[in-house]
Amino acid sequence: MKVNEKIRMVRETHNWSQEDMADKLAMSTNGYAKIERGETGLHLDKLEKIAKVFDMDLVELLSVSDKSVICLVSENSTHSSNYYGSSQELTAEIEKLKLTLIHKDELLSEKEREIKTLQTLVEALQVKK
Repeated sequence: MKVNEKIRMVRETHNWSQEDMADKLAMSTNGYAKIERGETGLHLDKLEKIAKVFDMDLVELLSVSDKSVICLVSENSTHSSNYYGSSQELTAEIEKLKLTLIHKDELLSEKEREIKTLQTLVEALQVKK
């Protein structure tokens, strides 16, 4: 994930508009939009201001690598965004875990059916007494 993409992602997690960010950075909305689109170079001082607005370290702002997975879920919002930047290994692991969950759900359903059958048998035995 590129720095401009992370800046956009973090802004959206705060539910701020580009105009809000531009105001916080004392710049034009168009100028800020160019930052998010990657159309303008980012100097250290501007990166430091952006990190300060987000209340994070500059290193944290710049630290997303290609092997990272970021999943953001916003609650009580009219929209939410999920961002995934992952390696093939992590994608394969996610698929494996999804299959494991499906299998466990199937086992759970089977066990619930067994419990119902046993409960019916117990009730039938109690009636015979």
